[in-house]
Amino acid sequence: MRDMRPEDVRGEWREYHWTYFDGTTRRLLVTDVETRFPTGELIVSQTDAAGLITMCNEAFVHMSGFSRSEMLGAPHSILRHPDMPKAAFADLWNTVVMGRRWSGYVKNLRRDGGYYWVYATVIPKIVDGLVVGHTSVRREPSRDKVEELIDVYATMCAEEGLT
Repeated sequence: MRDMRPEDVRGEWREYHWTYFDGTTRRLLVTDVETRFPTGELIVSQTDAAGLITMCNEAFVHMSGFSRSEMLGAPHSILRHPDMPKAAFADLWNTVVMGRRWSGYVKNLRRDGGYYWVYATVIPKIVDGLVVGHTSVRREPSRDKVEELIDVYATMCAEEGLT
């Protein structure tokens, strides 16, 4: 994953030096610019077992701000927003590696430093009893639930030492 660059960001930004679960690091430039999820759309993507994106629909390309070629082969964590608590993703991965479906609210980072909220459902793809990949379907989130989770996630991040 490449570092974010100021010329790609819209608006004033905050800088983070983010370390992912696999030990890789990335410079994040984050703004307070929200892109609202388009009513009636679904974002769909598929990954391999390691979380590398193998398929993405046009809605995903549009909402993320990344080109399809930038996303294919990239880790899904390229969208990880620093306002998301580690515990949320730990719950997601602990659930799907056991072959179970996970659903929850996620704040995603856009290529331009902005963000968008989704209600995500992640479904493991199981072949011969092994999880070989995942399909994620995201839809428009409940705004009431998003407003509620902003404070909850901020508290969780503070407890995790992320803020």
